[in-house]
Amino acid sequence: MNTSVPSYLTFFVLTGCITAIAMLLFGLHRALRRAPWPQKERAKAFWSLSAIIVGWFLVALATSLAGWYGGVARKVPTIQYGLLIPVVVGVLLFWKWPRLRLAFAVVPNEWIIGIQLYRALGVIFLILYSVGRLPGLFALPAGFGDVSVGLLAPLVATAYARSSHGVARRVRLWNLLGIADLVIAVTMGFLTSPSPLQLASFDRPSVLIAIFPLSLIPVYMVPLSILLHLASLHHLQYTERRNPTVAGFPQLAE
Repeated sequence: MNTSVPSYLTFFVLTGCITAIAMLLFGLHRALRRAPWPQKERAKAFWSLSAIIVGWFLVALATSLAGWYGGVARKVPTIQYGLLIPVVVGVLLFWKWPRLRLAFAVVPNEWIIGIQLYRALGVIFLILYSVGRLPGLFALPAGFGDVSVGLLAPLVATAYARSSHGVARRVRLWNLLGIADLVIAVTMGFLTSPSPLQLASFDRPSVLIAIFPLSLIPVYMVPLSILLHLASLHHLQYTERRNPTVAGFPQLAE
């Protein structure tokens, strides 16, 4: 079983992660700058959220480099903790921290949607499958699913920006498709990775997915994508409950 990491993977994955973070922070900063809040409150919201997003990435990077998730030798997989804990914490923060909800409420939903263009980087799974480094049972649904969701993101975002009410159903379907893609990919990843849970692909297991740098995808990019999908769905519901002319600019007093 070949466990060596192709040299191009580190550049590919780190570039994708950093680009996604930069796009997210740029959109957040741009939206907060337009919000009718005191400047101090806008700055506090931006820097608080930036610290969480960047700090989370640094933790994911450090634990991946330390080999916390990789391991052919591990009897029990640990990567599920890196995937599930950020999602649970993110949902709890969104539920319990009003400033977080208000900050994302001022970010246009088309930006939250369009940013997931980065999902097209899932083509790396198809590349690794083509050179015999990942099993088709995992790489094909994960690769084609991510590429499809990523390429559809700017199209759905553009349509929503033009007519938010006319394409609400399309936005919901795209978000559900994106979540389903992630669930399928994660499930196939577990079923094809070396562990007591492995049920398939014994001749070519998904070893690389738990080794740096590819491990950053399940422990950072996947939970980030899930949280963005949930934020988009919440934003859609929020907008439909309010007058669309003011829905994008909630007040801090709410």
